[in-house]
Amino acid sequence: MASISFKDCSVVINSVDLSDRVRSAVLTFEIEAQEVTAMGGNRSFIGGIQNNTFEVTLLQDFASNETEATVYSLVGTQTTIVVKPTSSAVGATNPSYTLTAAYLTNHTPINAGEPGAVGEVTLTFTGGTLAKATT
Repeated sequence: MASISFKDCSVVINSVDLSDRVRSAVLTFEIEAQEVTAMGGNRSFIGGIQNNTFEVTLLQDFASNETEATVYSLVGTQTTIVVKPTSSAVGATNPSYTLTAAYLTNHTPINAGEPGAVGEVTLTFTGGTLAKATT
């Protein structure tokens, strides 16, 4: 069984490749459970709607076409995110996950922390529809 060490994750937000700014990325695919238990039966569930989450920590950068320029205008809107385990071509061992209509609630452009700390931005996109491609 092969294992993977994430060191070349590809992240494209709103058609902008921010892969070189990524510190961490967590994509969670969830189908909400809907209870359909009837009297006299055991608990039973069926799948409801998708409730996806994408959390990414990026190095802050105020240059054009970088972190701030890409993210600031997305607050309060829906966007598309494409994530791959590596920057290599899409395939069975490097699937592409496309999250469409993902909503960004907030953004903290200045997160100074302590003196000398690296500037980072953590974003959480919610909702949307997730699709996986291997070709």
